[in-house]
Amino acid sequence: MGRRDERGVLERKEGGTSRQRGEPRRTEKPSAGRKPARRPIRVLIADDHPLIVEGLKMVLAKKGIEVIGVAMTGRQAVDKTLAMEPDVLLLDIRMPGMDGLEALASIKAARPRTSVLVLTSFGNPEYLARAVTLGAAGFLSKSAEPEKIPQAIMAVADGETVVERELLQSALRALVRETRATAEGAESEIPDLTPQEIRILTLLGEGMDNSGIAERLSLSRNTIKSHVHNIFTKLGVSDRTQAAVWAIRHGLVPSL
Repeated sequence: MGRRDERGVLERKEGGTSRQRGEPRRTEKPSAGRKPARRPIRVLIADDHPLIVEGLKMVLAKKGIEVIGVAMTGRQAVDKTLAMEPDVLLLDIRMPGMDGLEALASIKAARPRTSVLVLTSFGNPEYLARAVTLGAAGFLSKSAEPEKIPQAIMAVADGETVVERELLQSALRALVRETRATAEGAESEIPDLTPQEIRILTLLGEGMDNSGIAERLSLSRNTIKSHVHNIFTKLGVSDRTQAAVWAIRHGLVPSL
């Protein structure tokens, strides 16, 4: 058989292996152990200060976090959140037209799956307590170090609460003062929680995060996350701050 005939029978594939003439090329299958790439976190920024917005865009782009839109008013924040369905909303507490707390209430009522990080330049505990009761996943100071902003976004996208424990406890104490009467007779209102879930819910009410609870109870972080999810389902709440508020209002946290 001549060289030309040999070439007619066999064709070289990339990598040096042979295939019969006319045989379709085989596409390489991904390795069985290879995990699909995680999609970027989608963020909507609601702030009426252009310099702050541009600064946030630059910081987030460096970490691969996708900014899908900007809202300049509280009303726009609500409308764009419902239309664009971001994973995380960065919400300025002071917005024209409709302030941040009004927008937060509307957003969490209509789309509880979006985690809301409240942007603030002050730490009034009673004001922050209102944000907690409305479902904010945490607070982010406008003067925060740039590297802390992507960390906070990734944390709330993963179901965590982002707020200094002392600040959260201060806000929850203000809430306790406002709702102390509702804690009376709370034991009869507690749903069918397991003893372990009650312990975890109590620690949520003290402002602890999953890592702190895992260390306190000598359990893995994944185990705590599973328990927390079950607690949310049983209480009918959408995030850990709402669970903490529930624990306080129902007397599981005697003092802070």
